[in-house]
Amino acid sequence: MNIEEFRNYCLAKKCVTESFPFDESTLVFKVCNKMFALTGLENPELRVNLKCDPDRAIELRETYKSILPGYHMNKRLWNTVVVDGSFSDEFFKEMIDHSYDLIVQGLPKKIRENI
Repeated sequence: MNIEEFRNYCLAKKCVTESFPFDESTLVFKVCNKMFALTGLENPELRVNLKCDPDRAIELRETYKSILPGYHMNKRLWNTVVVDGSFSDEFFKEMIDHSYDLIVQGLPKKIRENI
């Protein structure tokens, strides 16, 4: 998956926006104004920070060398995923979905019902 495919996949989800809140090269995707994915556009390879259940985060890091503790993030809750071909696009999409779902689950019930 390349950056455009990643971007399109994120934007196809309900209530998702994109912005550059930190600087001109860090693209952030939010659901209802809560961040679920971000990537630096200056990297030659696609690296994406995704939120993750803490137990699953440890399991993924132990299984894949390309999944690391979240760069500049809470390392318990975020992974940096290096998209280097060591896992399938489908698995990458599952990780994106998991991050999105964690954020949606944390939203107030009234907002969740409208998504």
